[in-house]
Amino acid sequence: MRIVIAGGGTGGHLFPGVAIAEEFRRRDGANEVLFIGTNRGLEARVLPQTGFPLAALDVEGIKGRGLVRSVAALAKVPRSLLESRRILRGFAPDVVIGVGGYASGPAVLAARCMGLPTAIAEQNAIPGETNRILGKFADRVFVSFPETARWFRPGRVRVTGNPIRAAIAAGRRRARKPGDPFTILVFGGSQGAHRINRAVLEALPHLEDLKDRLRFVHQTGKDDLESVQEGYRERSVRAEVLPFITDMASAYGEADLLVCRAGATSIAEITASGKAAVFIPFPHAVNDHQTKNAELLVNRGAAEMIPERDLSGERLSGIIRRLAGDAAALEAMERRAAELGNVRAAAEIVDECLDLVQGTKDRAQGKRRMA
Repeated sequence: MRIVIAGGGTGGHLFPGVAIAEEFRRRDGANEVLFIGTNRGLEARVLPQTGFPLAALDVEGIKGRGLVRSVAALAKVPRSLLESRRILRGFAPDVVIGVGGYASGPAVLAARCMGLPTAIAEQNAIPGETNRILGKFADRVFVSFPETARWFRPGRVRVTGNPIRAAIAAGRRRARKPGDPFTILVFGGSQGAHRINRAVLEALPHLEDLKDRLRFVHQTGKDDLESVQEGYRERSVRAEVLPFITDMASAYGEADLLVCRAGATSIAEITASGKAAVFIPFPHAVNDHQTKNAELLVNRGAAEMIPERDLSGERLSGIIRRLAGDAAALEAMERRAAELGNVRAAAEIVDECLDLVQGTKDRAQGKRRMA
């Protein structure tokens, strides 16, 4: 079987696609997966490490880029559609799955025009503009949250959860032992988050009396690496400070509490790992979707949230202090988070895609018999 997965740009779009590709490959080593993305997105750096090939389109985002850049991006759409058609004809996929990002739109549109089975995956609580359009004709729409289903036609929607990579789905939690440090994992996405980095350092003076009990694992991004390392050294706080964490499965397993953004992939990984989190949503996300993502967990008692406008070292330290000293509250958050996770999301999506492809083949055979 041949599968195209279209999209990427950020980890929030790419990593669910990788999870789906891994599941197809796990089912049958003869399955072939081709990604369609761009050379500017995260996929150009990550996919060579996974062994999945990438076909690149020259396409850019349109929304929020200013008049001149939006017009230039629009001018690339016809060419990207033609290039998508050329790639699809050459690869001859059985199904095309859009996972969001710049390349998802033209690839899924071209597939639809060619009569190929199509599906899209929407990771966020509020769907983006591209998926709202693609959802009008895609054969299947996979959503992460029940609340998202209202944006799409009921007969095509499947609530699967957001697929996570196999290593994270199989990750093991560290059993807490008396005397173990309370480990706080801090990250703001693959590029880091300057505001979160500063807030954590500002919280350290308020946690001075607890520093012997605390340990931080902090992904800073490359720009803030040295300043954050120095901040921990000045306060003599145990910390492992890295520009990027490659093995997130182990990082989740070691952590007692997470301080992070509220991107859809992070939420999927956190719930699948059953972790308590303090979300600091990125305030400039399209449609403020990170806040909506976080609220779904906060309203169920599975996480806490600090809007960035209200973020301060004092407020963040207060939450860390409270949860570090209340094992019962922490365990309740973990339990509620785990109830929202679905480690089988990728498997359910693959099952649906296999049924979709088989149904397409059955209908084609029926037409030939009638002819």
